[in-house]
Amino acid sequence: MEFGKVISRLEKVLEKPLPGRKGQITMAPVPVDEERFARQIRKDYRKGAVLMLFYPDASGECFVPFIKRPKYPGVHSGQIAFPGGKMEESDEDLAMTALRESEEEIGIDASKVILLGSMSELYIPPSNFMVSPFLGYVNEKPKFIPEPSEVDRIINCAFQTILDKKIRKSGTIKGSGGFNMKAPYFDIDSEMVWGATAMMLGEFTYMWEMTDF
Repeated sequence: MEFGKVISRLEKVLEKPLPGRKGQITMAPVPVDEERFARQIRKDYRKGAVLMLFYPDASGECFVPFIKRPKYPGVHSGQIAFPGGKMEESDEDLAMTALRESEEEIGIDASKVILLGSMSELYIPPSNFMVSPFLGYVNEKPKFIPEPSEVDRIINCAFQTILDKKIRKSGTIKGSGGFNMKAPYFDIDSEMVWGATAMMLGEFTYMWEMTDF
């Protein structure tokens, strides 16, 4: 999909109320237990932010970068995510967190990112983070420089692929605790994008599809 058209539509999409959980749960692990989920939110949660970045390739098509986390002894080992991380005391707000972390992880020039807005925050029980997803764009393809300690590889995904319902699948996924769960996922570049990132994409695709133009 042509980059300029995507950005123009996104500006209009974000003028409307966010769908929140209604969109997130379309890609949540099953069974969805909203009462249990609400009880899981701890009062001492940490704040974090991620960036869903839009950029044009040489032909003017819109792309979005994802990262694959390296294998490490942690709850998000090897998972596919948006660039981002925890809020630092030096960050004046969560938007700065998303930009700073993205610059550190994938080497973009944060000063060139134009923020469009944000989606609904999402609590991640395994890591006790409340994460705010931000949407932004740059007007030319960045020179990506992955930080090896935090990024195994960068997956540049065509925006049209994200909208393709054929990549929304369901399967058994091995969780960080070694247990298996049934969950929907996006099949992107032969990787299973599930969990929090899939739920953020769930809200994004929900509001994109529910907005008439």
